[in-house]
Amino acid sequence: MKTLASTYAIISIMFFSCSSSSNEKPIEKKIIETHTAQVQEDKIEEIQLDNGKKWIVDSHMMAHIRNMEKEVYTFSEKKSNDYLTLANNLQSNINLLTSNCTMEGKAHDELHKWLLPYIELVNELSAIKDDLKAAEQFQKIHNSFTTFNQYFI
Repeated sequence: MKTLASTYAIISIMFFSCSSSSNEKPIEKKIIETHTAQVQEDKIEEIQLDNGKKWIVDSHMMAHIRNMEKEVYTFSEKKSNDYLTLANNLQSNINLLTSNCTMEGKAHDELHKWLLPYIELVNELSAIKDDLKAAEQFQKIHNSFTTFNQYFI
């Protein structure tokens, strides 16, 4: 229960960081890293639609998400197994996305329900040395974009 409470506190701090106009990027990275260590233990709420409709993501944020999605689909088509390079490229876009977050309100909250587990998947991919395990992790990342597209435009 303590872990669940601490995760909600971290998520709350992240929400505040995203809507802040401060240029203090290191704290955002530290929050993400701290949360990453706890995601495995806690259940994240399921994403909800906006009264049956998809949530609208700010266009400048959507650009980073679409860059990541394109990177994943291109990687899949090429049948590459350079998972470390992929993870690094995805992490670069995650950093851009989180450092430029301007969304607020319910759409922002719902986006984080997708984003936090996605960040964890990418972090795990970067640590995997075995190609078979990396391929399984990659499939989870690939599938996460199916989920993203079910709830966001």
